[in-house]
Amino acid sequence: MRLDLRLPMGMMFTLTGMILTVFGIKTNGDAELYAKSLGINANLWWGLVLLAFGLVMVFTGERRQHELNETPPPPPDKSKARRGH
Repeated sequence: MRLDLRLPMGMMFTLTGMILTVFGIKTNGDAELYAKSLGINANLWWGLVLLAFGLVMVFTGERRQHELNETPPPPPDKSKARRGH
């Protein structure tokens, strides 16, 4: 299986970023919730950071995945297959 790991990781970061961003937007006016972070909406800002990072990972993973799909897989190493005999 030839899979670029940036794809599932990027999807995970994108999903987490989307959840945090939506939560940050919904709770934007709640001063009590963000009192510990000096009034900074940390959920919104970190959600945007994770969303951007995840999208970059997905984009670069997609480009590499297309390259992997276009090149033929290397031939199997026959010396490893005979080692057990």
